[in-house]
Order: sequence, then C-alpha cells, then structure tokens
Amino acid sequence: MKGDMTRGNTTRILIKFAIPLLLGNLFQQLYNTTDAIIVGRYIGKNALAAVGVANPIMSVAIFFIFGICIGTSVLMAQLFGAGKYDELKKEVSTSLIAGIIFTIALSIVCILLSRWMLIITGTPEEILDDADIFLKIIFGGLIFSFLYNFYSSSLRAIGDSNTPLIFLIISCVLNAVLCIVFVAGFKLGVAGSAIATVIAQGISSLLCVAYVYTRIPLLSLKKDELVVEKDLLKLSLQYSWVTALQQTCIYIGKLMVQGVVNPFGTNAIAAYNSVTRIDSFVMAGGESLSASVATYSAQNKGAGKTDRIMEGFKKSAAIMAVYSIIIGLAIYFKAEGIMKLFVSADEKEVISIGIGYLKAISFFYMLSNINNVFQGLFRGIGKLRITFFATFIQIIIRVALSYILAPHFGIASVCYAIAAGWVVMLVYEMLSYRKYFKEIKDEERATI
Repeated sequence: MKGDMTRGNTTRILIKFAIPLLLGNLFQQLYNTTDAIIVGRYIGKNALAAVGVANPIMSVAIFFIFGICIGTSVLMAQLFGAGKYDELKKEVSTSLIAGIIFTIALSIVCILLSRWMLIITGTPEEILDDADIFLKIIFGGLIFSFLYNFYSSSLRAIGDSNTPLIFLIISCVLNAVLCIVFVAGFKLGVAGSAIATVIAQGISSLLCVAYVYTRIPLLSLKKDELVVEKDLLKLSLQYSWVTALQQTCIYIGKLMVQGVVNPFGTNAIAAYNSVTRIDSFVMAGGESLSASVATYSAQNKGAGKTDRIMEGFKKSAAIMAVYSIIIGLAIYFKAEGIMKLFVSADEKEVISIGIGYLKAISFFYMLSNINNVFQGLFRGIGKLRITFFATFIQIIIRVALSYILAPHFGIASVCYAIAAGWVVMLVYEMLSYRKYFKEIKDEERATI
C-alpha cells in the first residue's frame, strides 16, 4: 500500500518522507518569521519585541495541541503498519472528538489568562498592550491550529507527508500577503499580524479537512462513524498526554528563558526574538527527520521489524551529523547579514547582541539534531516517557543555567545553558537506547 514504510530501501524512504516535512517546517518558520520581519520593518522594534515576548506563550498552547496530535499519530501509524484499518478509523474518530472539545476549552482559558502570563514573565510596560492583543487573537484561532495539525499528523501516519506541505505553502503565502495588507496597508499594528495568521491557519485547516473527506476514505468519517471508543480513548491519552506535556515543557522552558531576557530591555528582546527564529529554521532539519524516523519506527514496530528500526535510526543520525556541520558553518559566517534581515542597519546594539548569540550557538546545533533523531525513534516505538524525561532534564538545566549565567554574561550566555542541557539529554537517550535494544535482543535470543 502507498505510504507503507515497512519494506524497501531505508535511507530512500526516510529522506523521501522527510523532505516534505523539512520544507513544511521551513515554511512554518517562514510563516512566523515573515510576521516578525514585517512587524519589525513597518512598525518598529517595540512591535517586534511585543511579538517576541508573545511567541513563547503562544507556543505553549499551540505545541500542547501539537503534542496531542503527535501522540495520536504514533498510535495511528502503528495500527496502519499492523494493517488494522478498522481500528485505525475508530482511533481517528475518538481522538478528533476529544481533541476538539479540549481545544475549545484551552482557547477560552488562554484568552482569559493572556495578560497575566505576560506580566509574570516580566514583559515591559511599553509593549504589554500590543503583546496582549496579539495573544488574544491567536488564542481565538486555536481550533484551526488543532484541525490542521490533527489531519496533517493523520496523513503522515499513513505515509503521506506531501499533501500537508501543499496546504502549508498556501497558508504561508496567504499569511505574508495578508500581513502586509493589514500591517502596512490598513495600519492595524500587531493585531493585523495576528489576524492574518488566524485567517491563513483557518484556510489551511479547511483545505486539509476537505482533502481528507474527498480523497482519503481511510481517514474520513461518516456520521455513524463518529464515536468515542473508551479503550481507544484511554490508549490515545496514554500516547498523547506525554507528548503534549513534553511539547509544553519545551515552551514553558523557553518562556522562562524569555523571562531572563526581558529585564535586559527592548533591544535584547528584539535580538533574542530574531535569533530564536533563526534557531527554529536551523533545527527544522532535525525536527523533520525526527518526524520521519517516528513514523518509520512506528510502522515497523507495528509490523514487528526491529532490525529495520535500528537501521533507520543509525542512518538518520549520520545524515544529521553532516547537516549540522554545514548549517553551523553557514550561520557562524553569515551572522551579521542574518540579523540585518530583522532590523535596520542603524539598530547596532540589536545586531551586536544577535551576532554574539548566533556565533556561539552555531557550534552546538549537532547536539540538538542528534537528540531529535533519538526523540523520533523513541516516539515511534512508543517509549514516550523516555522522550519526556529527556526533554524535562534538558529544560531544567537550560533554565537554571540561564538564570545563573545571563545576569553576568548577557543573553549570548543563554546558548551555553542550552548546549549544556542538550549534552545531558543526549547522554540519557544514549543509555536508554542501549538498554531498550539490549532487552529486545535478549528476548529474541530467548525465543530461539
């Protein structure tokens, strides 16, 4: 069946599946970065800083939803790999209904608490109102984010990473056009940027739903198929809550680090907002291959092919090592030019702060990318607690060291705190990898 990853050349399968994911991640980062560039250029550094402090708070909610979708998609991929198509359709129904209910509730809570969340992270008074209105609009459109991520994850679970990319590209282009119209044309400020984002997300989610219901019978649901299976709901929660908590943990950590940066003032916030967007672009490669490894591993686990899982992991790690060296060198030598994309050349302090961070972090991207491959592996085989604890340990170290180092050495030192977290995370994952596959091999020998 098309999308079956349990047979064929491992490297070709992983790369073929990952390329649309990478393009999608790059477009997603472009989606966000376009807003920052337009806001920074047409309104000013205060508006850029407002969007910057809002971003990690927004991301906590969005990536909690994304985590739920990741968790359920792993279960879907395992059912697909095992050929249990009737059960797969029931899983789609169960997770969809539960997800919609949860997202609506989350949206309401986030709208009510947005200003409070900005205040407790030390957001400067001069950008507080702009950041608050930006968040309220984004939170009002969370249902579109859920629907897009749910159906995109479902399509990827059955081996289709191309279709979600097409809808994302449409959304990205539309977002850029609308952002220019609302911000530069109608002078709606940061609110215009948020409105453009919600409209673009809404269209991409509706396109995704329409495609599934017209072209993918395996994932589309008739009225009498809209049911919530108790056992599947329980299993879905087991898979999704860990990944949702993990994704939330990542962005709570980023939010806490944002709290370290905010007291340094608007220039530091604007610089940090810019460099973290570059980080997101760079890490898109690791995240894309991670998603490819997760689907590949999940399908092969469902088919009982352990050797293919190990082969896929090793080849993915080698690919990421080469990618990290190339991209790290590019960032190091082009740091100044990159910063000038976000602010005018007159903002010398913002540019200087950003260059210092980018040159330091460029040496450590390989740690992040190899960690992403491990994360994809463990997610695919259902060892979600390993992915969570690895992330949790990394975040604790990142936040603690940021609070210790930044007051003395500035925001460039934050990258060293991040790198230290990645090192500990990698050690934990390597030990877990060795333990898991040793147990598998011992079980196989015992049955011979």
